[in-house]
Amino acid sequence: MELQRIHHVAIIASDYERSKAFYTEVLGLPVIAENYRAERCSYKLDLALPDGGQIELFSFPEPPARLSRPEAAGLRHLAFSVADVGEAAAELRGRGVAVEEVRVDEYTGKRFVFFADPDGLPLELYEV
Repeated sequence: MELQRIHHVAIIASDYERSKAFYTEVLGLPVIAENYRAERCSYKLDLALPDGGQIELFSFPEPPARLSRPEAAGLRHLAFSVADVGEAAAELRGRGVAVEEVRVDEYTGKRFVFFADPDGLPLELYEV
């Protein structure tokens, strides 16, 4: 078996409309498809990433909260590559998103910054 790349990342939103607006309007991800699954009382929104990958955004009735602080075992964060971290962070701040201070990766010397989606899921911008 040879893994080629990540196909998609699935995210469950506590407020579907709020998260849909964040990922499509704030982050600018285009919608591939949106489906309502009546048998599960759930939406599934497929969003396109520039490299061909996808984010699947789901809604479910009353999902439990995600533990992130202190950090729990499991997926820690989702990182997106950008050409200029400072510029991207400023754009997010301009859209009302709380963004941490830009840091430098001690091993690669690359700049990165963290912010969160509406449910507190840690997201990272990493300069390439």
